[in-house]
Amino acid sequence: MAKVVYVPLDERPCNEGFPRQLARMTDVTLVVPDRSMLGNKKRPANTTALREWLLEAAEGADYLLVSIDLLVYGGIVPSRLHHLSLKECLRRLAVLGEVKRHYPGIKIHAFNLIMRVPNNNKDEEEPDYYKFHGGQIFKYSYLTDKAEQEVLTPAEQRELEEVTRFIPKADLGDFLERRAVNQQVNQHALTLVREGVIDHLVVPLDDNSQYGFSRAEQQMMVCRVEALNVLDKVLIYPGADEVGCTMFARIFGELKQYKPEIFVRYSSTLGPRIKPKYEDRSLNESVKSQITAAGAVLTDHSAETDLVLLVHSPAVDQAGMAEQIPFQERHRTYFSEIHYREFAEAMEAYLRKGKLVALGDVATCNGGDPVLINLLQQKGQLDQLTSYAGWNTSGNTLGTVVAHLVIASYYASRWAQGELAKAYEASRVFYYHRLAEDFLYQSLVRQDMLANDLPGLNASYYVLEHCLGQAEAILAEKMNRAAAHYFADIKEGRIRLSGLHFPWRRMFEVGFELTIEGFDALHT
Repeated sequence: MAKVVYVPLDERPCNEGFPRQLARMTDVTLVVPDRSMLGNKKRPANTTALREWLLEAAEGADYLLVSIDLLVYGGIVPSRLHHLSLKECLRRLAVLGEVKRHYPGIKIHAFNLIMRVPNNNKDEEEPDYYKFHGGQIFKYSYLTDKAEQEVLTPAEQRELEEVTRFIPKADLGDFLERRAVNQQVNQHALTLVREGVIDHLVVPLDDNSQYGFSRAEQQMMVCRVEALNVLDKVLIYPGADEVGCTMFARIFGELKQYKPEIFVRYSSTLGPRIKPKYEDRSLNESVKSQITAAGAVLTDHSAETDLVLLVHSPAVDQAGMAEQIPFQERHRTYFSEIHYREFAEAMEAYLRKGKLVALGDVATCNGGDPVLINLLQQKGQLDQLTSYAGWNTSGNTLGTVVAHLVIASYYASRWAQGELAKAYEASRVFYYHRLAEDFLYQSLVRQDMLANDLPGLNASYYVLEHCLGQAEAILAEKMNRAAAHYFADIKEGRIRLSGLHFPWRRMFEVGFELTIEGFDALHT
């Protein structure tokens, strides 16, 4: 049995838990550090304990799948807050070389983010000063980079001069100094690829845009990749919290010598060319990146493969792309440039042919599209899909749904014959878990609680600490009610949700366990 040692990006379920759920579908042993080592939001992980744990856990392992951000900074949020010197960062990163020297046969797959520059005034995951100057720092990043690429308009030039005056020099200096250190760590990771310490490296772009520090750093990285001649071992594309799933799927494929072909179809003619929110490139380029990162390839025709990825795509670029708002308030293209009925009927046709169908629900940000899910429920198709995701950014969704499809497709023929029942159950649990979290919670329950429950608790999106028990009780009641409605006709068993909680004591993400009571593996 193969062994993979996994160091996640942070302790949240999407990073620490989702890859473990994928591993339960397989015969691969995934070894993860104890949660106590992984920190808590702004509190960094215990990097010293992690180093010792890693050197011990790597013994006998076939692969190490490791977040450099956790290993060096203590997690994704600490990577945006630290005051570490470059020397200290490289000292912490050196443990990868130690692992390789101790265990020469191990393959190291690593990932490290290009740090984001969010366009808001929130210090929830950023330095304290971001509450006052976050939007200005984003604009400074955007306009200084744009000025390098083309001539600014007079209005843009005035705006750049204005934000430069208003951002305190100490705050801007802190932000830029940290980015410089992080970028040098990223560059050193490429050197480790060239030296053979890291066998495969993914560099996700966390919440990026067409212009800005992230774009400039990405270009530097791409040029460095070419100069080092390591393009066959490095991928750079938009993403973040899904990368553990994506890279585990790739490792699984390498272990099984399995490289599936996937056909992709969109709900909108314009979809492939649209630039989604929080990303710098067309949706189809992101799809290609996520499929490649998961160890699969695209095929030209659905007749050539049993794997179909249906991408429910927006038809309008970033400014018009919908969040979780009432349908009637969406951009006009949601009424004219997305054909819901045709998309659902195409799905039905693929299912009739025995295809394994995955749904990447990215037409709206931060949750699945109720219009589509309601239609699929009416048509009785919700329990027929192989995999689903619809959470947060397009990259988050696509990486998760593709990873599940890749792994499930390897076992599909054996599952269809009733073999490996526990593994098949794990696959169905993950599928319904994604529907419950990405659609029921993010699109329905979260919006309901924000409008109808939090005001009475004197709480808000980011302020739950004083009423956490009450908020989680309301969460549990509403999630189970929604599950009872949407999963009432599921043939595989009865869906139960338990342990519902807010991992970071805010509304953005949710944690829970899902079980299928009386699971019937014959209903595939």
